[in-house]
Amino acid sequence: MTKFIAFLILLIACTANVYALDSQPFPDVKDGVVTMQIQEPNHKAGYTVGDILTRHLVITIKKPYKLVPESLPIIGYEKKYRGQPLGINVSDMQHTEKDGSNAVIHEITVSYQVFTNGIVAKPGALPTEYIRLINTTSPKEVVKFRIPSYEFVISPLSIFGQVKIEDDMSGYHGPMLLDASREKNHLKILLTILGLGLLGLLYILGKHAWLPRMGGPFASAHRAIRKLPNSPEGLQVAVSRIHASLNATAGNSLFTSNLDAFLQNKPTFSPLKKEIEQFFGLSRQVFFEPSAKHETGSEPLQWLTQFCRRCRDCERGLVPDSKV
Repeated sequence: MTKFIAFLILLIACTANVYALDSQPFPDVKDGVVTMQIQEPNHKAGYTVGDILTRHLVITIKKPYKLVPESLPIIGYEKKYRGQPLGINVSDMQHTEKDGSNAVIHEITVSYQVFTNGIVAKPGALPTEYIRLINTTSPKEVVKFRIPSYEFVISPLSIFGQVKIEDDMSGYHGPMLLDASREKNHLKILLTILGLGLLGLLYILGKHAWLPRMGGPFASAHRAIRKLPNSPEGLQVAVSRIHASLNATAGNSLFTSNLDAFLQNKPTFSPLKKEIEQFFGLSRQVFFEPSAKHETGSEPLQWLTQFCRRCRDCERGLVPDSKV
């Protein structure tokens, strides 16, 4: 019994000694001796009992000061505030250092585990840590450096009653954003389709010769015919321009007699065989035979404009649209 009492007294004395060393009021380190970078957990809200928060610290200490390893967080130590446990334990601690010519870089990763819960969300904090430094040129000089606390929110495992989200506008969590990635992908696809459609429309209806395959004879003739007056003179000019375009496309003078050979060499114009024959009939009426039949209707200039546009589509490799 006497040995047990002696052991108990010794244990109390050691504990008091450790507490005295830990609470010793060391002065703060001078500015410029220590620099620190902290990577905090990626969110501040939504933690519950059992969750782990990890902080990664990169601390650079200039020589001749040196880190006292015993001042680093201790695994299994439960943090307290004013003597009351916070319900947050140090679950893991990793420490590496890299020695340089003028300073030592310490990489410290500390993991804290939550061991507290409640029926409502409540604030929590990773406590302030103090590490001690010793001046190697003057061992009696021991100073401390403060690692700030990190505030977060501890959520309950279950919620009692109804919760109004407008009453919980906590600054610990960011805005609740909707995932718009699916809509963005749909928008990109639709914009791509729209762009291709506009390019196709520009190609089909375009009037400019700088576009690919847009400078053909019928394209130029169509632009000119659209501007002609609806008069006998304008009709003659339109027929002459289309004749010139047919000859340029065929590579020789085109007539009814060699039309089949032309269509064999230029199969894209095959759908217009009947209209080309009608055009030759209209040409004979305009220049040689006023009584010649052409079946182009009562508005021959309008018919020529539409016929020339369909020929333009053929020379671009497009299927001509239906006659209007």
